[in-house]
Amino acid sequence: IGVGLVGFGLFFVLFGILLYFDSVLLAFGNILFLSGLVFIIGFRRTFTFFFQRPKLKGTSFFLGGILIVFMRWPLLGMLLEAYGFITLFR
Repeated sequence: IGVGLVGFGLFFVLFGILLYFDSVLLAFGNILFLSGLVFIIGFRRTFTFFFQRPKLKGTSFFLGGILIVFMRWPLLGMLLEAYGFITLFR
């Protein structure tokens, strides 16, 4: 279930980008991606991954970007998410 949710999440994010940053598709893709991640590695491990002391900067940018996408500013939100993703997985 988790791999399917992550796959659909990535599909909706890419489809939202192809449709000139459609905020609804991007938001739906973000929700599916995060819920799939929780299904794959578990809630506690997901929480501890995102909220480790050295990764708080990347987490704040990533989750802040998701929040900005929810507020219907998709371009700025995706830029913040991309920076947070790069910082998290560096």
